[in-house]
Amino acid sequence: MPEVSHVFLCKIHRFPMHEVLEAFAIGDQGLQGCIHGGKRSSRQILLMDSETLARFGLAPGVVKENITTVGMDFQAFQTGMRMRTGEALLEISGPCHPCPRMDDIRQGLQQELKGQRGWLCRVIEEGTIRRGDAIELAALPGPVAARESTTWVQT
Repeated sequence: MPEVSHVFLCKIHRFPMHEVLEAFAIGDQGLQGCIHGGKRSSRQILLMDSETLARFGLAPGVVKENITTVGMDFQAFQTGMRMRTGEALLEISGPCHPCPRMDDIRQGLQQELKGQRGWLCRVIEEGTIRRGDAIELAALPGPVAARESTTWVQT
């Protein structure tokens, strides 16, 4: 089953992410204590899968994600999908497009990560997200609902 492997907060822009054991997701805001969230923002939380990070030789948190996952098929994601992550309900608001800051990590990384930087989420229902929490699909938009997926457990 997919799960949360790391939780990160950004306390100061352009500084490394701060890893925590848990964080509270505030409804329509983001993670408490993280400066990346905001009301009505599509980037309240950034999800990134550990499998993609490993493929690029990147450590968790380095691409500024809030939640690093393990065991998720990010290629099956679509805007509008909802997932129960710990106590919180998140909704995919869209893919995260790599910004020029990725080249500060490694020259050419912005281009390499196109289509693979993770997914932006909004907080639909607040709650605590902890390292090790299961991630379960809560709802699918119409076209995706017809597809079967072994990656998700429907609730």
